[in-house]
Parts: sequence; structure tokens; C-alpha cells
Amino acid sequence: MKILILGAGQVGGTLAENLANEANDITVVDSDSVRLRELQDRLDIRTVQGKASYPTVLRQAGAEDGDMVIAVTNSDETNMVACQVTKLLYKTPTTICRVRANAYLAKPELFYQRDKAKDLDSLRGFPIDVLISPEHLVTKHITRLIEYPGALQVLEFSKGLARLVAIQATEGGPLVGHELSYLRTHMPKIDTRVAAIFRKDRAIMPQGDTVIEDGDEVFFIAGADHIRSVMSELQPLEKPYKKIFICGGGNIGQRLASTLEGRYQVKLLERDHERCVMLSENLRKTVVLEGDAANKDILLEENIENTDVFCAVTNDDEANIMASLLAKRLGARKVLTLINNPDYVDLIQGGDIDVAISPQQTTIGSLLTHVRRGDVVNVHSLRRGAAEAIEAIAHGDHRSSKVVGKRLDEISLPEGTTIGAIVRHNEVLIAHDHLRVQPDDHVILFLVDKTKVRDVEKLFQVGLTFF
Repeated sequence: MKILILGAGQVGGTLAENLANEANDITVVDSDSVRLRELQDRLDIRTVQGKASYPTVLRQAGAEDGDMVIAVTNSDETNMVACQVTKLLYKTPTTICRVRANAYLAKPELFYQRDKAKDLDSLRGFPIDVLISPEHLVTKHITRLIEYPGALQVLEFSKGLARLVAIQATEGGPLVGHELSYLRTHMPKIDTRVAAIFRKDRAIMPQGDTVIEDGDEVFFIAGADHIRSVMSELQPLEKPYKKIFICGGGNIGQRLASTLEGRYQVKLLERDHERCVMLSENLRKTVVLEGDAANKDILLEENIENTDVFCAVTNDDEANIMASLLAKRLGARKVLTLINNPDYVDLIQGGDIDVAISPQQTTIGSLLTHVRRGDVVNVHSLRRGAAEAIEAIAHGDHRSSKVVGKRLDEISLPEGTTIGAIVRHNEVLIAHDHLRVQPDDHVILFLVDKTKVRDVEKLFQVGLTFF
């Protein structure tokens, strides 16, 4: 595919890296020549310097014959105008736009819906095919971690019917020290599948005789109503959370408080006075506090030692890390920290900080969904982009498809790939060898090595005989 990425920041750069490795024709546009040079030195891509919304710059970048424009500059306005320019002047088939400001997102009529437009001339609003809101994605991610105490990652497939959960196996969990096959005899009524195990950052393909060890990072897939039961096998089950303390009242902090305040006791700490006034007027049940999270006295005054989850979500990585370390030392039970710099994530997770959240990785998965070939409806980027979970729809028949009509043990999957589950007519079927793939099945796959993505896509592409 010929893809234009507008913006060479963290998301644009990471996306360019992901897509360039998959043999796409990538052009990155940005006004920062130093950043562009850095990317060009590392990756096999074209770069164009200039303002991403200018028609001349977009034409120079190849918008006239581009398949897709992904606008992820730091300016919502630039992103929106760039999508409008490429769609109207160059008839770009797919425009993807990152919009952060809630002032825009709160007015969906600003963005047209492609499936409701009869032709380009009848469009009203910004012609954006896919709208991406990092704040919305990060809020969803954190909310799921709070719903499942002890999880490192919780990913949804088929509108939440099936979930993939990452959890650290801990001594005291009944399955730790046992072979995986023990799970079936111990929990005969719960159907689940372990998709992958990472031990000291090395991927292990799970077999029935694989022994789970203390400290293993285990990815398992199950129906939404069985998740907690499986988690209890891998570590002593934690009590549900009640008290949430949010540090930072920006877009993410506000959205998170608004999402959680109906079910939890929420306190939100923000140091800007005017922002505090606005937050207290807009949030219904959240206790809004003015002050700095680096101030030990404020945290002690607010009984941080009784807090179940401390979420640091300011725009400053260092402030988030220091506030989280302080909160943990003062007795907070669980600490979730937002980290924008991907180089920090591996350094800090698993010590005093329980979960480091990278907005880039959360956003990248959502963007990749629209780039994948074949009918891919969900992509989640895992383990800082090294692994991937994909939900693909099987089309065709036994003549035109490499998967339809076949038993799972007859499908020649690329090395390091496992099928975790199939969702058929809103029913979750955990993957077992005897299961046959039927047309329109949603197949959920786990790849420990994302360089095999192309091979997986080819499996789900329909042959010409189907047409």
C-alpha cells in the first residue's frame, strides 16, 4: 500500500517503523527536518518537509496516487484540514485522523460517516473515514485494568465477547508449578486457551506439558464471563478495587474520572486552579483536589495508604514516574503510570510501578486495524510492538479460502502463531484441534513474532475462484 503519514512524532514514527517493516510504500511529512532525518537514517521510507495540510506539500508527498492518509500531527486542526484536502483534491480512498480535543469529539456531526454519504459532493463536515482518539483508547485501556485487578493487559475482541488477558503468574496460584493440561482437569467447566507465555522476555509456545513458572507473563483467551476464574488459577485473586486516585486533570484524567465515578470512589488531583474549577463543575461525584502530586503531605492528607489504584496521567513522564513511586512508597496498593516515551516503559514496569501504559502502543493497534489486508477487524499491538493479536473474518468456501472448511489442526499457521478462539454467531468457541472454520467466523490469532503478519493476512485473503 502507498501510505502517507502526516506527523513524525512518537506515534507517526512508531507507525512508520511498523509499516515500513511490512513492505509498504511509506512517506512521512513533517515540518521538523531533524526528526525526518532521524527516521530516514533508520527506516526505508521517503520524507517530505513542510506543513502537512498544504496542498502543494501533500502533492509532493504523493497524495495523488496514495491509498491511505494517516494524519497524526500534534495539531487537531492540521490533521482535520489535511484529510479534507487529500479527500477533495486527490480523492484519497482512506483518511485516518487523530483528534484529541473533546471540543471536537463531542460534536460527531463535524465528521461525515462514509457509509451514509451518497457521493463526495454530498458530504458535510470533515471527510474522515476513521477517527482515532488516543485519550478515549487510553481511558478504555485503564478502565479494563481496573475492572480486572492483577491484569497487565486486557484486550477485547468481537465487541467484548472474547478477551485476551496478560497476567503475571505468581506463587500461590494453583496452576503455578503445574503443566497446562492440569487446568482442564482442575476447571472442567471453564474453557480457555493459553495463547503464549513470555519467560524472561523469551516467547514459549504453550503445549499441554508446558509448566507454568513463577514470574511468567501468560496471555490467555476466554469468554468475558470466565476471565476472573482463569486469573485465579495464575495468581491469588485480588479483591475488587474501590478507591481510585487520579493524578492529572488533563483530557485523559477528566475522561477517566468521568468513566469511573459512577462505580468507584474517585479523587482527582490537578495543580492548575482554573482547570480544577472546570473539573469540579463538569464531574458529578469525583472529589477534585488542587495541588501537586509530588507533595507528600497532600497524599498523606488524602489517605493514600488506603487507595486501591493510583493512576498518574499527566503530560509529563518524569512527573508521572516520581508521583507513582511516591504513592507506592506511601502505601498505594496498585500504581498505573502513563509513559509517553517508549524507551522508559521497559525500564520501569514491574518494579515499584505495576503497569506502565504507553499511549503510542494503544493507538498503534487501532491504526493497524485499518492497514491490515484481508478482513481484519481488530489489531492489538503487544509487548511494545513485538507481538500482535489479530481478529480476522474468514470468507469464501473450501475452494477459495485457505482456512474455511478446515479443522484447526489442518491449517498451516506461520511459526509462532496460535489460534486462540473463534467467535461464531455471538458465541465464543475456544480453539481445539477438531474445530472447523466456517464462513464469517471471527478468528482470533496471537503472533509472538509480528514479522509473520503478512503470512497470516495471506491465509485470510480469498482466492479468485470466490468471485
